[in-house]
Amino acid sequence: MSAKHPIIAVTGSSGAGTTTASLAFRQIFQQLNLHAAYLEGDSFHRYTRPEMDAAIRKARDVGRHISYFGPEANDFSLLERSFIEYASQGSGHYRKYLHTYDEAVPYQQTPGTFTPWEPFPDNSDVLFYEGLHGGVVTDQIDVAQHVDLLVGVVPIVNLEWIQKLIRDTSERGHSREAVMESVVRSMEDYINYITPQFSRTHINFQRVPTVDTSNPFAAKSIPSLDESLIVIHFRGLQQIDFPYLLAMLQGSFISHLNTLVVPGGKMGLAMELIMAPLVQRLVAGKKVTGE
Repeated sequence: MSAKHPIIAVTGSSGAGTTTASLAFRQIFQQLNLHAAYLEGDSFHRYTRPEMDAAIRKARDVGRHISYFGPEANDFSLLERSFIEYASQGSGHYRKYLHTYDEAVPYQQTPGTFTPWEPFPDNSDVLFYEGLHGGVVTDQIDVAQHVDLLVGVVPIVNLEWIQKLIRDTSERGHSREAVMESVVRSMEDYINYITPQFSRTHINFQRVPTVDTSNPFAAKSIPSLDESLIVIHFRGLQQIDFPYLLAMLQGSFISHLNTLVVPGGKMGLAMELIMAPLVQRLVAGKKVTGE
């Protein structure tokens, strides 16, 4: 962790709500007049999309599985080195993974490829990471230890599957059968490398739908935020002002020790109210844990 060059990481699967968190943090950075360097988790994929497809087929031929959740498809060591460099020097490099044609066209590239690595802007105040592995730990690396504020954003698993199914079929052109096969293939890596991160976070935002999601593979639409509750759990953050949050977030309530539940439609507002004081502490050179 670094007092001079703090690192904030939002970790969670695509579609989990990390985009909402990213927008909340961008708003906070603007309000506090902070200049952030941005780093996307997909930047650390090892393969382009065609290369990943080939790796999946090769692994399947020998009875193995490979997924974007695990170390075979991601360079965890490079991610850790990137955090170390920023924490010590305030410098580093970033690139983008281009998922769709709309993302790829401005770069005159094809979807599923990477843009070239570029240096972070000079004199940034904070590094903001959004992706799958902001808190990942293995026998070889420990990314989580370098993060000053680690935020988990995760829906209950049925909702996550619904979001993946609808996103991948409607936006990325995959068949329903291919998406279901991907869920099965990814499960071991998900259990080993994704879910343990949410026990290392300072805050978890877990989205729970209030409509029936019993069979996620039969769903025709994604439950809206207004059809959800957000369960927010705090870990080791002693300065959270619960009375203030309850007053500002109408319809919210305390459900358990260090756990606040808010209406889904207030997710973005809740993130801004909770995170803004924490970001202020970080840029002032203070830790967010303890008094």
